[in-house]
Amino acid sequence: MLITDLDNTLVGNLGALNLLNDRFIQARQQQEMLLVYSTGRSLASYRHLCTITPLLMPDVLITAVGTEIYRGSLEPPDAAWSAQLQQSWDRSLVRQLAKQFETLQPQPDSEQRPFKVSYFLDAADASHVIAELSEALRAQGLSCQLIYSGGKDLDILPEGADKGKAMQFVQAQFEIGDAHTVACGDSGNDIALFGKNKGIIVGNAQPELLSWHSQNPASHRYLATAHYAAGILEGLAHFGVLLG
Repeated sequence: MLITDLDNTLVGNLGALNLLNDRFIQARQQQEMLLVYSTGRSLASYRHLCTITPLLMPDVLITAVGTEIYRGSLEPPDAAWSAQLQQSWDRSLVRQLAKQFETLQPQPDSEQRPFKVSYFLDAADASHVIAELSEALRAQGLSCQLIYSGGKDLDILPEGADKGKAMQFVQAQFEIGDAHTVACGDSGNDIALFGKNKGIIVGNAQPELLSWHSQNPASHRYLATAHYAAGILEGLAHFGVLLG
């Protein structure tokens, strides 16, 4: 299974993306290989991206930072995954508590999802706001994840949801182990993708991911020098995958 973030990971270098698409098509013909996109975008935003970018049709699409999983016709989202997330989530209370922080600016309605509440947050305020908001959520008995990425985006998710947990859910559905999974990313919300499976961090990765990588080195994770899809190709060559 190849699972990759979209913006600034798979997408960003058209020539490299087309080459990677060709390599993957060849690999699909020669062996069973699953293609999974895992993005912070909403389903509507992903569909717009598809109109301007030559993306292959994935076998599975994970959107909204791991909170929605789609297969086949893409709608509706996987009911079992949604039910799992619903157990520990109170979206209205999360929004109510977040309103107490003036530095949190809501992202557009298109990016607000049933299991994701998203804000813009300046990097200078991020550390103390995230700590204080986390404490406020805990005080109300809410178990949430706060994921900050790109130096501006704060996503509040149910505790059981992120890109990594969604990846594990898909792995279990298709009976694919870590040894046969390669994950690719560029930002803080991709950290959860890098567990015991093979991982590729593209050369244009955000500081928060690079810092985490340097503090958590692992032989099964590769930091590419090339950017975007070229970095994915470099990493796949390193792991001996998709050699065309």
